[in-house]
Amino acid sequence: MSTPTPAVTPITYELMTMCMIRDHDQVLLINRPNSKGFPGFIAPGGKVEYPESLTEAAIREVYEETGLTVSDLVFKGIDEFMVPQTGLRYMVFNYLATLFEGELLTNPPEGELHWVPIDKIDEVPMQPWFRRRFPLFFEPGTFEISIVWDEDKQDKISEKIKQLG
Repeated sequence: MSTPTPAVTPITYELMTMCMIRDHDQVLLINRPNSKGFPGFIAPGGKVEYPESLTEAAIREVYEETGLTVSDLVFKGIDEFMVPQTGLRYMVFNYLATLFEGELLTNPPEGELHWVPIDKIDEVPMQPWFRRRFPLFFEPGTFEISIVWDEDKQDKISEKIKQLG
């Protein structure tokens, strides 16, 4: 008699980008309303569309959300969120841009655009996961954040944050 094979949850990958735009001592952030999800201040970003590259996706998302065209992007790190119960592996590829051109949109699709002084960042509301990631954009090298989430308990199973290089 053979042993039954346990059910395996198929893995679903979601690829996203985020691009912090820095102009000297300030960064451009979007103040997202509750209706858009993830309310509060956040850097521009979004889904990677097939077959575009990660960098192309970051440049496109910044343009769609801000009206700016960024160049000379620097890869800063990856943030992964995994849910074993559903097989979701959500990966955000993070970039820093200090060169850009264009004019800010007057009616941006994701929320109000604000240049925020970096030394005043503690005064603006943001999601805890973005607040944790924020300083890593300005550290030397790259970072890796890996979170495993228990969907049933709505709590972290594990969290690892590494500064590399």
